[in-house]
Amino acid sequence: MAKQDYYATLGVQRGANAEDMKKAYRKLAMQYHPDRNPGDAAAEHKFKEVNEAYDVLKDDQKRSAYDRFGHAAFENGGMGAGGGGGGFGFEGGLGDIFEQMFGQTRRGGGANQTGADIKASVEIDLKDAFAGTKASVKIATRMTCDACTGTGSADKAAGADNCGTCGGAGRVRAQQGFFLVERTCPTCGGSGRVVRNPCRVCAGVGTVPREKTLAVQIPAGVEDGTRIRLSGEGEAGLRGAPPGDLYVHVAVRPHEIFQRDGANIFCRVPLRMTQASLGGEIDVPTIDGSASRVKIPAGTQSGDQFRLRNKGFSVLRSTQRGDMYIQVAVETPQNLTKRQRELLEEFERESGSHKTSSPEHEGFFAKVRDFFEGRP
Repeated sequence: MAKQDYYATLGVQRGANAEDMKKAYRKLAMQYHPDRNPGDAAAEHKFKEVNEAYDVLKDDQKRSAYDRFGHAAFENGGMGAGGGGGGFGFEGGLGDIFEQMFGQTRRGGGANQTGADIKASVEIDLKDAFAGTKASVKIATRMTCDACTGTGSADKAAGADNCGTCGGAGRVRAQQGFFLVERTCPTCGGSGRVVRNPCRVCAGVGTVPREKTLAVQIPAGVEDGTRIRLSGEGEAGLRGAPPGDLYVHVAVRPHEIFQRDGANIFCRVPLRMTQASLGGEIDVPTIDGSASRVKIPAGTQSGDQFRLRNKGFSVLRSTQRGDMYIQVAVETPQNLTKRQRELLEEFERESGSHKTSSPEHEGFFAKVRDFFEGRP
């Protein structure tokens, strides 16, 4: 089968500069790399074609020869695309691609492996979220072994040596066909260090499993779902390396009276029909434990809101406070006595002759009458 044009393989024009070709190659190499397409023979073949094309076009001399003679320039003992000219651009696994592309390396844990982070959760009441509180969190973790002081060695002075297999890198490479594949070192498990005389308590790891209880300060104004970080409270690092962090997820329990929306608080207050009709004053609770008096105007409707400024939540890391909103729900009386029913019936008769007592009611049914009268 005839080979595809190298420029077409990379998807660039013949006049493309080195940077454009490099970008195109990076994209294709990432797309078809065997590490991302395990067992896909077509992707592996495409990856080889892309590498071969780039290996030629990135080299000025090879590119010049290719532009003049095409693929024939590298046949019958020619310059050797993908051969003596340096081979594929990326020799190792997917980690090597990132390393050569972005100057980053994923090699080498060495002895300096930072401890793992830990996640925990705590549940608090809404009033504690308002005022702030101190919560106790119990976690299972790994702490520095006291017997070896974290060195992992029974002989504290000797400590650990560089692994002879990986030279302290923590990873080794193995040839697999055209590729060099990088793996965790089987001798040291990726740590890059080997303890010759392991501690009997921690088996050479330098850390032991423990449970501990921490007091976590919950700041005032914290919201449901907030994550608090406690630096250095995670698992101990291997053989003296820095510990990880503890992340505490805060969950706020629903409240039976208040509903929170950001820094604002909403409180639904049921009113008797007479209260809403005649007006008056009511006392409502606030989140800080006090009470506020709210004036209810005569003729208040269900759904009306009244605002109490600065009676909401504190804004996190700020001196500001949100507001509290009273949402009125007018309650229809039930289980009427005989006298109450008589009074309401009298009220209804009186309302029929007084058109302004229920303006919304009258307005709606006036529109209904107009609707039916206007039909053909």
